[in-house]
Amino acid sequence: MHKKTLSDTAAFVCDLNAIKTSDRQAHQELAKRLFFEACQETQALPDGYSFRFPAEEYPALVAYVANERLCCPFLTFELEVPPHQGPVWLRLRGSETIKAFLAAELNTYP
Repeated sequence: MHKKTLSDTAAFVCDLNAIKTSDRQAHQELAKRLFFEACQETQALPDGYSFRFPAEEYPALVAYVANERLCCPFLTFELEVPPHQGPVWLRLRGSETIKAFLAAELNTYP
């Protein structure tokens, strides 16, 4: 039996207006830098994607998640921060539709 979770029932709607107007451009530039320059590896997951970043990107990833969860409440965010300054993993998860959306937005392939 499958228990319904918030992610099962949340609407799949991006709302960029959820991010303060004064922060929106910086957030979009941060996302572009993280995913197209800083990301060291991408792995497909059954329900999303996992992205590996150097340890020094941790503060930027926290800032990204803090804003992104406002405009994309349908996503599940997981940050894995290993000991000894190992690489940080960001996992973005959701339904099959959300995985396809992520693939298109982040230039990955389902």
